[in-house]
Parts: sequence; C-alpha cells; structure tokens
Amino acid sequence: MKYPRPAYGDPSVPTVSHTALFGMGTRTLPVLEKPISIRENFRRAWMRQDPVWVPNSMTDTYGSILPMLNGMPEADFGSRERQDWTDWFGVEWTYVPEAGGSMAKVGSHFLEDVLDWEKVVKFPRLSDYDFAGEGGKFMKGWDGEQIIQCDVGLGCTERLVSLFGGYSEAMVAMAMEPEATRDLLEAFADWEITVVDELLKTVPLDLVTYHDDWGTERDTFFSEKMMEEIVFPPTKRIFDHIRSRGVCLELHSCGHIERFIPYMLDLKVDLLQIQARCNDIAAYKRKWGDRVGFDVSVFPAPGATKEQLIADIRKAVDDYGAGGGFYSSVFAEDPELVWTGASELFYYSRERYDAEREAKKG
Repeated sequence: MKYPRPAYGDPSVPTVSHTALFGMGTRTLPVLEKPISIRENFRRAWMRQDPVWVPNSMTDTYGSILPMLNGMPEADFGSRERQDWTDWFGVEWTYVPEAGGSMAKVGSHFLEDVLDWEKVVKFPRLSDYDFAGEGGKFMKGWDGEQIIQCDVGLGCTERLVSLFGGYSEAMVAMAMEPEATRDLLEAFADWEITVVDELLKTVPLDLVTYHDDWGTERDTFFSEKMMEEIVFPPTKRIFDHIRSRGVCLELHSCGHIERFIPYMLDLKVDLLQIQARCNDIAAYKRKWGDRVGFDVSVFPAPGATKEQLIADIRKAVDDYGAGGGFYSSVFAEDPELVWTGASELFYYSRERYDAEREAKKG
C-alpha cells in the first residue's frame, strides 16, 4: 500500500464537510491531497487520458437538477412524504418516497393521440423562467474547484412516456405512428438544445447527465429499427450539441440495454450510467472501454464491514478503471464507512494509475 489511509477519528487528520447526494445530509470526510485540480482530473478521466484518481461524485462533484425551473418540489430526495406536482410541460407527477423518485401520476394522460401533439404539447417558453437567477444562486454554492454537474432531466423517450402517462401507450405510438412520434421528438430536441444553451449562459458546466431509460431488466422497450428511425436522430442532435460546447455527456439509461450500446457508441456518449444488476459492465468495459467510460456506484451490502467495503471498492477500480474512463460514487450511511469509502477509492485508484504510468515507461 503506497499511500497511507487517514484513520477514522484521528484528530490530527484535517477534515471537510460535504453535502451528500439525494438529501442524505452532510458527511465528514478526510481532506485528500490532490496533485492536480479536481476538474483537470475529471477531464482526464472521461477522456481516458492519464487520470490520477477515480473521480468520486461525493467529493468531486457539485450538482443540481435546478428543480425550481422544471417544477420539481424542492423537498429533497430523502423526503418520506408523497407529493403531487406538475412539471413545466403540464404533466402531473407523484413523488414516491418508496421509490426514491417521481412517477407519472396514476391515471394521468396529458397526450392521448400522438397525431395531436402539435395542438396539445406546448413547449415551455424559456423566457418565462429565471435561468440567470437560478443559475446565479446555484453558482454561489460552488467551491471553485469541484466538477459542475447538471441533470437536464427527461430525455426523448422519457418525455414521450411522461406525455402519454405510461410506457405501453408511448410504445404503441412509436409502433403505430412512427413519423408523428419522430416529429414530436425532433421538436423536443430543438427545445432541449435551447435549455442547455440557457444553462450554459450562467453555469459553466463540466458534466451533463441525460436521462433516457430504454429497457426493463430483461430487455429493451423497443426495437433496433425504432431506435434507428425514431429515437437516434433527435438524441444525436442533442448529444452533438452538448459535446460541441466542451461538456462531458453522461447517459443514464436503466434496463438491460446491451443491444443498444453500439448506438450509444455512435452517439459518442462519454460516460454510461447503467444498471449493474442487469448488465455485465465489466465485460462491456473490456469490449468497449476504449470508446466509452462508465459511471458505476459502489453500494456496501447491509451490515458490511469496513474490510468488505474496501474489497468492493478495489474490485470496482480493477474492473472498470483501467486506462481511465471510470467515475464512481460510494453510497454508505455509517460515518466510518463513508470516510473509508472516500479515502479508499481515492488512494487505491491513485495506486492503480501510478502503476499504469510506471508500466508505460517500461
């Protein structure tokens, strides 16, 4: 072990307080001495150009989905109460604490027939929203060093699903009226591009996370033909625009979506955030890791010991970290495990990347 790990509870170790993701409160972590800036290391990681450590969303990222703009309640993800709310398209949602997120309100159907989309769907006028004010408030919390991340919310298929109030109805629209569905998604892409541009006027984003779930844990929701003819073209325009602004593009997509990974590569996604329990991400890394990176979180098992967490982190770095292209989070609740997770991910990945650089020197 090249780098000594800071001992939990040692009063001589400098500490810093971090706000955890998803309303999980604040965490006390050791100050980790970084030989290069956090943002430079992140750039190297997602571009697979000699990173120094694996970026950790808990310590390295400053992010928000800017909820005041899209209508999401300010109540954090840790809320234990159900709450109904309406997004800026007029779609009704229910925040479901058991699921840790929001779902379309049961029985709601904003759009009944995709042929009527031009009459029914009104894209929010961005001039009605205070991007500059909200972006300014957001930037006041930035420490000047962390990666600036923004979740831009629903992607093409997820917006289609939300308008219809369910996946079945949206998939029927794609099958029965492909041209009208594609026209709707192309109009959505135009609008989404303007959203990104408005954000970038105030917020110098490093990372945009784009959500578009494409499958269940068994297989994809729709076929390759539907991907090629309906979903791919508008999605590519959005992605090309984001990447043209020098921003890292992360695609979050739930489900067993292996058959769609070649399309993700053609979309030039920088990072994939996909479900580990229904995708062999280590195999994907071996097969496609020279073209795309992976955002894979480490979740300690209930009752896990410090030693088990350390083993899980090391396995993740070994499985996904070779050559860069790996970004992670360590989710834990016990304060000592939180401390251990942050320090082990940082120092073990430094040791891994130090060894890679030495090997290149021969």
